Formats: sequence, C-alpha cells, structure tokens
Amino acid sequence: MRLFSRAIVAILLMFWVAAWASGPAYAPSRVVYDVSVGESEALHAILDRISMLQKVYDYDPFEASIVVVVHEEAIPLFSNTARQDPGLVNRSGGLVMGEIIQFRLCRASARQQGLDDSDFPNFIHVIPMADAEIVHLQNTGYAYLR
Repeated sequence: MRLFSRAIVAILLMFWVAAWASGPAYAPSRVVYDVSVGESEALHAILDRISMLQKVYDYDPFEASIVVVVHEEAIPLFSNTARQDPGLVNRSGGLVMGEIIQFRLCRASARQQGLDDSDFPNFIHVIPMADAEIVHLQNTGYAYLR
C-alpha cells in the first residue's frame, strides 16, 4: 500500500512540475497596438511581439483579436509608393492571414503626409482617425499596448 501511495504522489508531483515549468496559460484576449514609430527595425520588433502573442493565443480567431492601429511616422512604411522596407509590408500582410490580426491606418495622418487611401495595400483598413479608433476599441474591451 505504501508503494502505491508513493507512486500516486510521485505521479501527481510530476504533473505539477510539468505544469509549473511550462508557465501560465493565457486566455485569448482582445488587444489594440498603438503603432507610430517611423523606423523599420522598431516596427519589425513590434511585429515580432504581435506574432508571439498570436501564437500564445493559439491562433484562435473566435476568442482572440489583435488590432494594429498605424499612424504618424509609421504611415510611410506601409505606403505603396514610398516603401522603405518592402519586407515589412509583406510580413504584415502575412500576419493577417491568421484571421486574428488586423491593420488599421489613420486617414487623417496619411492625408497630412500627402497620401490617399489607394496608396496602401488592400490588407490595411483605412480608418478616419487613429486616436478615435483606439479609444473606441478600448471602450469595447480591447487592452491597450504601445
């Protein structure tokens, strides 16, 4: 009987250690990223974080949503005509294929920079104003990340 009890305790301990070592499980959530950086290296780092979060959320399109709101200095990085880093745009377009990530771009900021809705790839949704969109998303339960 002692051997059986020890075996049960050992098995339970192994499961506990395995669960503890793997870290916490995060439930999928809704997140809005406020992106205004103008350097492609910084934007690639943000895309790395977004991609990792999508993986942590197990690519669940029913429970997870990640909205990337692009404005200010980041806008030219997504322009069809003034692309500084085509790989960045291609990578961003690939991220939306998982159905969890959306890119939204500020029309007001784009117009201030002489750009029109047609100057951006089709996977980017042009919205009237970044700040209003971020506030709206936060009011509907999205967590804010910068």
